[in-house]
Amino acid sequence: MTRLGYQIPNFTYEGVGASDLFPTIAAQAVAADRSGFDTVMVMDHFFQLPMLGPPEHNMIECYTLLAALAQHTRTARLGALVTGNTYRNPAVLAKTVTALDVVSGGRALLGIGAGWFQLEHDSFGIEFATFTDRFNKLEEALQIILPMLRDETPSFEGAHYKIKHAINHPAPLSRIPVLIGGSGERKTLRMVAQYADESNLIARPDEVPRKLDALASHCERLGRDRSDITVSLNMVACIAETAEQALDELKAFGRTLGFDYDAMDEAGRDMILSMFVWGGPDEVGERLEATLATGIDGFTLALPANGDNPERVELLGQVASRVVA
Repeated sequence: MTRLGYQIPNFTYEGVGASDLFPTIAAQAVAADRSGFDTVMVMDHFFQLPMLGPPEHNMIECYTLLAALAQHTRTARLGALVTGNTYRNPAVLAKTVTALDVVSGGRALLGIGAGWFQLEHDSFGIEFATFTDRFNKLEEALQIILPMLRDETPSFEGAHYKIKHAINHPAPLSRIPVLIGGSGERKTLRMVAQYADESNLIARPDEVPRKLDALASHCERLGRDRSDITVSLNMVACIAETAEQALDELKAFGRTLGFDYDAMDEAGRDMILSMFVWGGPDEVGERLEATLATGIDGFTLALPANGDNPERVELLGQVASRVVA
């Protein structure tokens, strides 16, 4: 289960061309694997997301990338944070995740969500539809994917998907855990309670207790033990040997996105810093400890500003693994 996940959200690095891109990414995964992270994740997107860069920045197809990272890592589970359900036929997705499990020696995780980035859908000709339609599609997809991951041969006919005796051989080597991403208290957390092994929340720490109460209510209604579900919180970090170094690296990252931290007023600076768990090891450790006390089981952490430095990834893993130990 994901108590400490490392997410790689950024694939555009200063001075790194296409030929050196995968080695730079793989070095992060290796550093995460050896420093205490139990899961390595990448985004399932086709364009870079707002606040991390313009759409034309690099974005590698996630399952191809995960299969390659499987050959460079040893113990960490591998998955998407999170797969956009709208991008793939669910039976094909089940085959893809199973293939990842086989090539990784039983280390696949299925992270999945309803999909939300309309620009990608419009640009690639993928139906976006309404918020309700996307959630209905996700629920139908889970009713196809889960049996296929459990070595069953399901048939299903719904409003959006139809399959007939869908064979999935070879079967997964492991019992692939299913993580549903998102924080919607009425729909998303109900689906977590009904279908998932793990939940990854995107929320402020002060919102976490309310989210956990909502999840517990859904579990009680469905007759499920809430403690069977591992809940992690998605957080963005910037760590260095000192707080001063971390701030300098945050500033440098901001400049690549057109933000000049030093030219901002105090309110703007506070807004930027509030998005990150940042500082030296002591500051980051204290912030993570305080957040863990809200009731979550762990974290998924990203280092968009300096994750291309494997030493920073390793330092974050060492600090965070002590917090969740």
